[in-house]
Amino acid sequence: MNETLTNRIASMDWGALSDALDDRGFCMTDRLLDADDCRLLVSAYGDESAYRKTIAMGQHVYGEGEYKYYRYPLPPIVGQLRQAFYPPLASIANRWSEALNLETTYPATLEGYLRQCQQNGQRRPTPLILHYEAGGYNRLHQDLYGDLHFPLQLAILLSRPGRDFSGGEFLLTEQRPRVQTRAHVVPLTQGQGVIFAVHQRPAQGKRGFYRVTVRHGVGELRSGDRYTLGIIFHDAA
Repeated sequence: MNETLTNRIASMDWGALSDALDDRGFCMTDRLLDADDCRLLVSAYGDESAYRKTIAMGQHVYGEGEYKYYRYPLPPIVGQLRQAFYPPLASIANRWSEALNLETTYPATLEGYLRQCQQNGQRRPTPLILHYEAGGYNRLHQDLYGDLHFPLQLAILLSRPGRDFSGGEFLLTEQRPRVQTRAHVVPLTQGQGVIFAVHQRPAQGKRGFYRVTVRHGVGELRSGDRYTLGIIFHDAA
């Protein structure tokens, strides 16, 4: 376990991050992984023994690019990120659930939540690494994978914008009732993460909270190679 990484995640300004998530449905973290960590994950992309499934996005009309789901046991740094981020995000998730009058509650630990997933027949790991080349992109989508889905997830950019690639901006959209869609472009640096809503989030209105539907994707890459680590907290059916 990398205690420095775990302590850095625990000591982040979760009040400010929570406020940003409430206000916009996403927040940007400080740098989580250094260049060596990023290179380690990218260099292992060709090791097929680390993954349970590879998806060619063009075959499914998801976009153009490729992504691979890790198999259990997860690589140490991937498992640690998932483990360390879950508790503070579970607190936010429970608050959102209450605001939307949902009966769903999230356990305090990742182990407790994954047990719920297993009991629901969701046993396949969902953390993944994505790779885009020039012309690659990812259509707007939601990562649900089953009846149980944790309402927040994390993406960390592993490549260097402006050096390893150009274009390929991380995109988020939100759809509010009777209002045109709003889009956000999130400018990440290498090793930096964005936390965002998976499906829906609460927003405060004049008559209480209402649901905002959120989707995410990646704009077209103009040149180079772009790698991203995705940390999804629910497992797949």
